[in-house]
Amino acid sequence: MTQDELKKAVGWAALQYVQPGTIVGVGTGSTAAHFIDALGTMKGQIEGAVSSSDASTEKLKGLGIHVFDLNEVDSLGIYVDGADEINGHMQMIKGGGAALTREKIIASVAEKFICIADASKQVDILGKFPLPVEVIPMARSAVARQLVKLGGRPEYRQNVVTDNGNVILDV
Repeated sequence: MTQDELKKAVGWAALQYVQPGTIVGVGTGSTAAHFIDALGTMKGQIEGAVSSSDASTEKLKGLGIHVFDLNEVDSLGIYVDGADEINGHMQMIKGGGAALTREKIIASVAEKFICIADASKQVDILGKFPLPVEVIPMARSAVARQLVKLGGRPEYRQNVVTDNGNVILDV
């Protein structure tokens, strides 16, 4: 199977965790996009979704799935999203798609986080993929200096602005 076929397979496999009549938290990225496609087959069975990005919101709406603002819901049974890296202790790096703040907030509201990832995301030691840090633009240099003091080597991800209007430092 190609990497995209593996992403599609794990996206569709996550449907088993979706309960009819619920609101589903949905992540961002290529693997989450396959889950959204799969979720489209259940649009008449779920109440809707809370989305972690403008891109996922557009995709959900395009499939006829109602998108709730997080402020409109009391709880989420599940949040489904991919990961950039996962180690043997189930620790992960997420946020390469620059939606990390929203992803983490929605995941924290959900009762369960369903991580959908293929074997290519498994690593022995985290760090092959840089750790993204979302920063308000006026604090970019100050935060970068603090990250250096902590032993990091931050790099400003140029030409990327998050859906929140912030910038990304990759460490």
